[in-house]
Amino acid sequence: MNRIIPGTTLKFTEQARDSAFSMISPVLEATGGLTLSQLSKLTGLEGTTIQNWIKRGWVSSTKGKKYSERQILRILIINMLRRAMKLDDIASLMRYVNGDVEDTSDDIIADILLYNILCRIIFTAEDEGAFDGESVRSLIASEIAENTNEIADDEKLSKAMYVMVMAYRSGCLMAEMESGLDLIRSEM
Repeated sequence: MNRIIPGTTLKFTEQARDSAFSMISPVLEATGGLTLSQLSKLTGLEGTTIQNWIKRGWVSSTKGKKYSERQILRILIINMLRRAMKLDDIASLMRYVNGDVEDTSDDIIADILLYNILCRIIFTAEDEGAFDGESVRSLIASEIAENTNEIADDEKLSKAMYVMVMAYRSGCLMAEMESGLDLIRSEM
């Protein structure tokens, strides 16, 4: 299987298993942020798509010409969910979890922890072939229990993460279906 780190174009490595964002953070530290073209390359998104998400208020505005860690994380999360969810629904889900995009005081979890936990759950579920509801809920409960001191509302987060993990998996299944359909079309 050709695994990638969710929301990115980066190939999965074992280093990404526990902290997926650690594959990106050294570049941020060295450069002070990513340019729009670097972020486009990282995510596979068009620059205009990223700028549109900022205009719509789903991602905070840039300070200068570089995208910060928080902005990149929000873009990665939206990107990993957008294949299976409407963008407005993703925005609502993100508000449910972390309130106003410009205000971190209403967040129930830091974006970096949310992203890393989501990736760990996805990697584990993929490894175990366990994307059924009960298995996903168990993985979420385990991750929340391990990070409870950094989470303001366990129950709310659990509900949101379930939707996020299942949306990601649904997007992967849609991609597999489309690939199979393209193969059939090529034979017609």
